[in-house]
Amino acid sequence: MSHPALPVDTILDSGSTSRLLPLPQIPEGLAFVRRHAEAILTSWSVPCEVADDALLVISELVSNALAHALPPATLRLSLNRVTEASTLGIAVVDAGPSHATLKKERPPEEHGRGMAIVDALSQNHGTHVHPGGATRWAEIALGSVTRRI
Repeated sequence: MSHPALPVDTILDSGSTSRLLPLPQIPEGLAFVRRHAEAILTSWSVPCEVADDALLVISELVSNALAHALPPATLRLSLNRVTEASTLGIAVVDAGPSHATLKKERPPEEHGRGMAIVDALSQNHGTHVHPGGATRWAEIALGSVTRRI
């Protein structure tokens, strides 16, 4: 089974770096993405506590895309160390919700907790709907752990 190749860091400017990771549409896709995201965060020297929170946020956003959105989907991690308020950006871009997801009704206790986790662990988060899909994003401060649980 072939996994997508990992691109090298893209230097956006003197203090920002970004990495794109295509989300594989395979049963072990989340584990694959988590392993590679952890390696990226380690290579960027993201503090362990922040990396742990980031991996939870990544897991929630990626799980949602793999379960509910149309492919293709991509994880974008970005490190911004330009200002005093350094941040880690996490974004999942997908082709929008699948029709099955739109029609499927689930009891409230079976969904909805993932975004509460994202809210508790990130400084900011949101969704941007655009032609051809949607981007779900979160920002985590590098200087401190942001837990609001």
